[in-house]
Amino acid sequence: MSALFDELEKQARLLTPQQKAALARILIEELDPATDSQVEQLWIAEAQRRYDAYLQGELESLPGDEVLSRARGRLK
Repeated sequence: MSALFDELEKQARLLTPQQKAALARILIEELDPATDSQVEQLWIAEAQRRYDAYLQGELESLPGDEVLSRARGRLK
């Protein structure tokens, strides 16, 4: 890599976790400009729909460990 890259990496490591997250978002958005600007709003709406369904007893909750175990099993 270039000296500039090395210096940027060094400086990025000094950032706070919040600053690193913000920088990562900026860089990812530049790499994937096709990202729909409404995606976040769609995910918020979906999360709200699922939460409402849970509150109405239409969905059951599962322990986080079980959910992660199932997800890992599907990736194998």
